[in-house]
Amino acid sequence: MSRELELERTYLAKFLPNDLKNSPSKEIIDIYFPKNVHRPNIRIRQSGGLYFITKKTPTGLDTFSQQVEETIPLTAEEFLTLSVVDGHRVVKTRYYYPYGQQIAEVDVFSGEHEGLVLVDFEFSSVEEMNNFEMPDFCLADVTEEEIIAGGVLSHETMFSVMKVLEKFSYQIINN
Repeated sequence: MSRELELERTYLAKFLPNDLKNSPSKEIIDIYFPKNVHRPNIRIRQSGGLYFITKKTPTGLDTFSQQVEETIPLTAEEFLTLSVVDGHRVVKTRYYYPYGQQIAEVDVFSGEHEGLVLVDFEFSSVEEMNNFEMPDFCLADVTEEEIIAGGVLSHETMFSVMKVLEKFSYQIINN
């Protein structure tokens, strides 16, 4: 099991970079549970040919940018056994896009959330995170927007997501 402090910023994409499709990518299926909780903090994930169960816990700093993340690798059989859990699903393609000294994780959602594109950057220190400048292909920092947190997003409709993102003038991105 790995346990680490996750330092992350999440942005709404303004547009997809022209060369994004040349970047390495993988299909991701996330299943969040318990289903009846507004913001479930446990998920099982299929990421390409890898499988995990993850629990994210707030650090108490009242911020979504800093959470403790505990991850346990699973076998395919364990994932398949757990995947029948009554949870909410999110499907996306994650592109690993080089940006300066960073790798942007560009999540292009499909299914219920098609048209939503989020960009995550992970950092090794709070100082690095605080000094980071948003890329030009991003529209707004939405790290603290609860609706884009995976567990919350998983049980929202695209209509309800767009109602919240109106304040950023977000436009659906067709890929």
